[in-house]
Amino acid sequence: MTTQKPATKRSGGIRDLGMMFGGGQSTGRQFGILGALVVIVLLFQVLTGGKTLDPVNLINLVNQNAYVLILAIGMVMVIIAGHIDLSVGSVAAVVGIIVATSMTEWELPWPLAILLGLLVGVVIGAWQGWWVAYVGVPAFIVTLAGMLIFRGLNQLIGNANTIPVPDDFTFIGGGFLPEWGPDTGYNNSTLVLGLVVAVAIALLEVRARRNQAATGAEKAPLWVSVFKVLVLGAVVIYATLLFGGGRVGTSFPVSGIILGALIILYSFVTRSTIFGRHIYAVGGNAHAAELSGVKIKRVNFFVMMNMSVLAALAGMIAVARSVSSGPQDGLGWELDAIAAVFIGGAAVSGGIGTVAGSIVGGLVIAVLNNGLQLLGVTSDKVQIIKGLVLLIAVGIDVYSHRRGGPSLIGRLLGGGRRTGAAAAAPAEQPAIVPDSEAAEDSSRSLTT
Repeated sequence: MTTQKPATKRSGGIRDLGMMFGGGQSTGRQFGILGALVVIVLLFQVLTGGKTLDPVNLINLVNQNAYVLILAIGMVMVIIAGHIDLSVGSVAAVVGIIVATSMTEWELPWPLAILLGLLVGVVIGAWQGWWVAYVGVPAFIVTLAGMLIFRGLNQLIGNANTIPVPDDFTFIGGGFLPEWGPDTGYNNSTLVLGLVVAVAIALLEVRARRNQAATGAEKAPLWVSVFKVLVLGAVVIYATLLFGGGRVGTSFPVSGIILGALIILYSFVTRSTIFGRHIYAVGGNAHAAELSGVKIKRVNFFVMMNMSVLAALAGMIAVARSVSSGPQDGLGWELDAIAAVFIGGAAVSGGIGTVAGSIVGGLVIAVLNNGLQLLGVTSDKVQIIKGLVLLIAVGIDVYSHRRGGPSLIGRLLGGGRRTGAAAAAPAEQPAIVPDSEAAEDSSRSLTT
């Protein structure tokens, strides 16, 4: 008892701030990466003379990187389950060429073309998921083969040519929220969107505190929740004014709306559903998960299939933005998606990672790309810098974990990694429970 009190006094305030993001080591890593993102943005804002946070640049930043962030959402689930997918760029490319061909040569309406693209993604994902889950071929080999197969199909179907797409289709990749209402000097649709998001943040925090009180879970002091809502609300309002204050005809991108909807959906799936908990269980210890009643083959199958569906969507958004599909689509996309996931705090061995962390990691890469380009840095040097950032981000975490001491982010939050038996059961990994028990515990899992 006497040994615990000094530690509480020493780290209580910082620990409370850490709880602002949910607590736990995984969240601690996200907190650190989020801080790094803020530092990078401010640094480039100064170095570029204010161009980084210019509304036009921010709008382009979202449009140019929406497809990578969408891929990162699916990739983090694959990596949490203990796999890797190298085929996402090729899958996006082949879906893009099929959708473009269906609209230009087969005269398929663009809504049906989108459904066709998603269906192709389902078929490809089921094909690869079957090999991984039921045949037992490692995902690395299956998706490496898929990368070659679907890249070849892209060139075969398109005959190595560029195929344009109709103007109506480009809306999903290059469109913006519409203009309407009185002249306020801003895009009114963007203002409404920002207001809705700010109110939602406050309501979600109130709901979270009520759930914590009902279940007896530990919760941060009231001032931490108020501080969280005020800070996040201020960020949302500031971003809203930036996006809404661009040149007439531009506002928050439609691709950003799609991305935001996917973030909300998949954050809920991974954090608050039985299937999401099973993904963590399989990645943490597949044998233990199977003994606990988790159907690991089904989990692996659907994780791989989901990745291909999101790759198909990302490919269509990229084609819509560039108004055509060509043989160079999707090159290197899998590398950016994987880098985003690991920079965002996912564990190389699986079982750890979050959608939010992967999005922050993807934004780090996006801001680095954008800022270095604004500074006139050549593409070869940009690649070198991105590689170093990835290596350092993962290397620091792995090195700290092997030493058994607190990670860099753990020190910032006033806590540390547990060693020995405790290290085998990280706090952020959900408990492995059979379906019947998980269903009864679903209300409690909403607060974890």
